[in-house]
Amino acid sequence: MDKDTSIIVKGISKRYRIGVAQERADTLRDLITSSGQRIGSIFRKKSEPKAGIDYIWALKDVSFEVKQGQALGIIGRNGAGKSTLLKVLSRVTDPTEGYGELRGRVGSLLEVGTGFHPELSGRENIFLNGAILGMHRKEIEARFDEIVDFSEVGQFIDTPVKRYSSGMYLRLAFAVAAHLEPEILVVDEVLAVGDADFQRKCLGKMGDVASAGRTVLFVSHNMSAIQRLTQESIVLDKGTVLLRAPSNEAVDFYLNRGLSKLGERYWEADEVPAASAPFRPLAIRIVDKNGVVSDSVRSVDPITLEIDYQLEQEVTGLRVGFYLFTTRGEPVFTSFDTDSSELFAEHTSRAKGVYTSRCVIPANTMNEGRFFLGLNASSYGIRRYFQDEQALSFSVDASGAPGTHWPEARPGAVRPVLNWEIEKKA
Repeated sequence: MDKDTSIIVKGISKRYRIGVAQERADTLRDLITSSGQRIGSIFRKKSEPKAGIDYIWALKDVSFEVKQGQALGIIGRNGAGKSTLLKVLSRVTDPTEGYGELRGRVGSLLEVGTGFHPELSGRENIFLNGAILGMHRKEIEARFDEIVDFSEVGQFIDTPVKRYSSGMYLRLAFAVAAHLEPEILVVDEVLAVGDADFQRKCLGKMGDVASAGRTVLFVSHNMSAIQRLTQESIVLDKGTVLLRAPSNEAVDFYLNRGLSKLGERYWEADEVPAASAPFRPLAIRIVDKNGVVSDSVRSVDPITLEIDYQLEQEVTGLRVGFYLFTTRGEPVFTSFDTDSSELFAEHTSRAKGVYTSRCVIPANTMNEGRFFLGLNASSYGIRRYFQDEQALSFSVDASGAPGTHWPEARPGAVRPVLNWEIEKKA
């Protein structure tokens, strides 16, 4: 490895057996047994799975290098292999093929509570994580107050973290990962758990880490954050690298690739994870005022959104809806088909069958620009059946909208028509 190279990845592939949980050695006997199985597997070709067993390649022949002090973004749709790649590099899981080399201490934030022991207090977990990173007690003590201040959980620092909310977990986990000065910081989309103010605080801290000459790997669906924090980005799709380019170029490629240009998107059976059952998405479409499916609509007209889906058995508490984003990943608004108490009461339970959930975005709501829709189906907000952050893209034309007689473009994703009054006082 070149002395200026912080990370090198060569031909990493990761294969999972569908429907089988990742094995873990919980006892010494399990460890000895699994070790024996691994020794035996040396004499078999890893890349040749047994006949009749279903496997999926989460990563396939991924290779790249990251220079010391570089911030690299990793972007892609759900299931592209982003989180699996970070888990392999963080040694949470082993690759099936290939290898990776990392030079320096690695601080990872892959999911809420990564590296925390639930029975230990926040204070004890800070020292535990520092020790794992190879830091001396005095080094950790020197940064302790800064970590607690950043996390804003000082009142609960001596409480076992198993009693923390997910937001408190996140605050402390990020503060630990960012302040114990790892040479390499690996951050997954876990920041989405926090509130908006804390997300901004975290992104600011990540910017400080990157500018201090440490290496950052950053996975996010927030394209604005990717562009602001990273110099280059890798686009992953179905476990393979499609492109590595300057982040602006990579984001544009990602946002425009594979999105329907016709205003309609269908899901093939192999695009739907088995875990989505009994919910199966069928299609999503944009319909203009004339009832025509189109990916270009006018802001002065109502916009109809339709979602077709199938339930393989009765589902209770189902909500189906969408997230509306700008092409830079900035949220505009969210809506679900059972947001109204009346519809929720009427459709508390949905029988097996094929459904269409339909809504209308009123005229004079959207501003001009290109947007994309993310589909979400969940039950009581607890179980998520299916989510696709980039289900469909469409454009809005603001020609003839109120205010277009003024020459300047109006910022923002919406341009509602508001009722104004002009009153002469004297």
